[in-house]
Amino acid sequence: MVSSSSILNASLLIVDDLEANVRLLERMLHGAGYTSVASTMTPHEVCALHLEHRYDLIVLDLQMPDMDGFQVMEGLKEIETEGYLPVLVITAQPGHKVRALQAGARDFLSKPFDLPEVLTRVHNMVETRLLHKELRQHNDVLEERVRGRTQELRDTRLEVIHRLTRAAELRDYETGLHVVRIGLFCAQLGEALGLGSAECELLLNAAPMHDLGKIGIPDFILLKPDKLTPPEWEVMKTHTTLGAELLAEGQSELTQMGHLIALTHHERMDGSGYPRGVAGEDIPLVAQICGVCDVFDALTSARPYKSAWSVEEATASIQEQRHFAPSLIDRFMQVLPRLADIKRRYAEPARDTSDRGPDYETPQPPEAA
Repeated sequence: MVSSSSILNASLLIVDDLEANVRLLERMLHGAGYTSVASTMTPHEVCALHLEHRYDLIVLDLQMPDMDGFQVMEGLKEIETEGYLPVLVITAQPGHKVRALQAGARDFLSKPFDLPEVLTRVHNMVETRLLHKELRQHNDVLEERVRGRTQELRDTRLEVIHRLTRAAELRDYETGLHVVRIGLFCAQLGEALGLGSAECELLLNAAPMHDLGKIGIPDFILLKPDKLTPPEWEVMKTHTTLGAELLAEGQSELTQMGHLIALTHHERMDGSGYPRGVAGEDIPLVAQICGVCDVFDALTSARPYKSAWSVEEATASIQEQRHFAPSLIDRFMQVLPRLADIKRRYAEPARDTSDRGPDYETPQPPEAA
């Protein structure tokens, strides 16, 4: 409900090229108690004035030289983008009324002016305008609350996912920095491949879930410091399907992308990967991105069974294996300086491998498990 004081304090603008009409309307409105009444006899000024003051009502004459009321309304439509044009037109010609209403005017005044009609129509239009503003403000508040709640739910979901992936990662590595690096690597490579910002952000948060399935791998296999036996290696490879099962039927884009990556990040372009041996374009791009980043990080990181390779050794091995699409490798090499910088900033603590002797090297295939 709009109060009488709010209506009387509304901001009004009178637009007419005849000074007598302007003065008459001003006296009528001031006499009724309206406190904020402005006027102009120059129609070219109306849009600039409204842009500055955002009037609650514009009383607009249609017949003016140089620029008529219809042209003024066209300019006002560009300002009032929400579609509510607070215009009360003045016209002495009945034929203009329909056209004015079609042009966006809300009501009209006939000449000569009738005081009760003027005050009634102005009151009703101002009340409607103020109610419209209140509703818009209320909707803005609700939208802000919804945005805040949505962001809160999103942040909570991300926190749960991050904690879950970190829990899985800490079973394998001493810190959770591997998943941090993988997310950052994949976002950088995705951007270089032309993915949009929204998809890169999804990749940033989904890629760390690639090894979530390792939470289901027995410790004697996952933490074994020596080369795995063929049966043990088959068990290790099931971390892809285990991770996919954990993320299956997810309703969010994040868990759906995480499911794809967990299942297929060890597939290879020539079909030599696992768990399904799919090849080429059948491997989702996000999984290819995560796959090469995972291999790069694994090769350049020390593990209980291997020392860290140099960036040059790792990239040479990746290029030689040809497990990834040439276009992907090209973009990977393009962003390599950024990936190396991320690797330095989120480096694992140094491991002591001195007791393993001069022949200490990787006993497993030169890629991530």
